Amino acid sequence: MSKNRKEINNCIKMSQNFLTSRFKINNCITKTNLSRNDIVLEIGPGKGHITDILLNKCSLVYAVELDFNLYNQLQNKFKNKNNLKLYHHDFLNWQLPNIDKYKVFSNIPFNSTTEIVDKLTKGKYSPEEMWLIMEKGASKRFIGSSKESLKSLEIKPFFEMDIAYYFQKDDFHPKPKVDIVLVHFKKKDVTDIKEVDKNNYFNFIKTVRTYGFEKVFTKNQLSRACMIAGLKRDIALNHIKYAHWISLYESYKYFNAK
Repeated sequence: MSKNRKEINNCIKMSQNFLTSRFKINNCITKTNLSRNDIVLEIGPGKGHITDILLNKCSLVYAVELDFNLYNQLQNKFKNKNNLKLYHHDFLNWQLPNIDKYKVFSNIPFNSTTEIVDKLTKGKYSPEEMWLIMEKGASKRFIGSSKESLKSLEIKPFFEMDIAYYFQKDDFHPKPKVDIVLVHFKKKDVTDIKEVDKNNYFNFIKTVRTYGFEKVFTKNQLSRACMIAGLKRDIALNHIKYAHWISLYESYKYFNAK
């Protein structure tokens, strides 16, 4: 098997489509606010095409690579760079940096998108801002552009989200079959749910979306909660907007505090 074919097969196995054009990577990074003052994390740097640019743009780069051969290549490629901290590790089992502020820029493996976003948004040391390259379909679930999903409801209390850049399929190697975008996450200065309430809120939305309002409210409580939120009592769950979910949770918390 040729070296090029072997690389393509490895990409497919990891569900990772690589950006290799320096021009296209630079064009993408101009959509961010990354600067010389920033510490940035990259997940799955591969051969280091993005890493190289981040090292020249930011003060410090954390790079976490699972593939041992690629990790060795990165070590050799950047052996003279003193602003790189390179780790051979599975990112999902890697501890996020215990520092005050850092950002993330990464072309993540598409088959681990949900797990990676969960780790970055729910972790104890979550980043202040991040830009993740992912499939457009996945981005819709996180952003909740047409209707709220469980994931969008889990993230929105803590992060603002938007699509910062739309890629061409030809930008990647191998060429993906679906549309790819760069999603921007920015941590809210004041969160919509307090940190101490986070797990309770997660349990509330999961329970309601699985079993319905009857599992968490009495009939009278539900009528009152819907009135406060400005909702009809018989509204379908997938028609409820994010702000209404927050109102319903506040009512739930109030009723259960008595």
